[in-house]
Amino acid sequence: MSLYQIEKITEADFGCEECPADGPHAYLYLNKWNDEKENEKNHSFHRIEVSEKWISENGLSEGRFIDIDKDGTIRKAIRVVAAVIIDNKSISGKTSLESLKKTVNKRIFATKRGYGEFKGGWEFPGGKIEEGETPREALMREIKEEIDVEIEVGRMIDRVEYNYPTFHLSMDCFECVIENGSIILKEHEDAKWLCLEELESVEWLPADEGLIEVIKRDW
Repeated sequence: MSLYQIEKITEADFGCEECPADGPHAYLYLNKWNDEKENEKNHSFHRIEVSEKWISENGLSEGRFIDIDKDGTIRKAIRVVAAVIIDNKSISGKTSLESLKKTVNKRIFATKRGYGEFKGGWEFPGGKIEEGETPREALMREIKEEIDVEIEVGRMIDRVEYNYPTFHLSMDCFECVIENGSIILKEHEDAKWLCLEELESVEWLPADEGLIEVIKRDW
């Protein structure tokens, strides 16, 4: 799979040819996403032709992302961030990620989705990266909006790539602790602190489930 950002959308020029059976087409000019320097564009453009109907149905516009599989399948792509929040409030004198490195019996914060297509599934809190944001900036903003706390964002644990039926999810997952505030659920219907042995006791959303083995292996 390859992640591309849409740089430009233009109408396809068919000259005197008939319009395709699925309606008017457009060209997407794509820039392959640079994982090493995420805010720098490599200007290696790739052009594909798709129907304007498909663009509309997927809510695509310049600056959005798509994913292209090896078999040529094209999907809308959504870049999100997720916080693996370690419980530092229950450990006396332990407040930072640095001080928690050697702590055993870590507990991790899990939330139960309270809205939308995946309502009722368990996930690590987070959300979409907005235009112009770095993943870390997006994560701090999303966590403040969702559970009303400020966090310290540490190392990136993993990037989860998952194909849902109608879109591709690219999720950057970071180790975090709470710096300020008390948790208030604003968008989720439930939440739990889970120790490592309890991580599989809830029904995780498919993309989030892919992170469990990574966490258990690391910690």
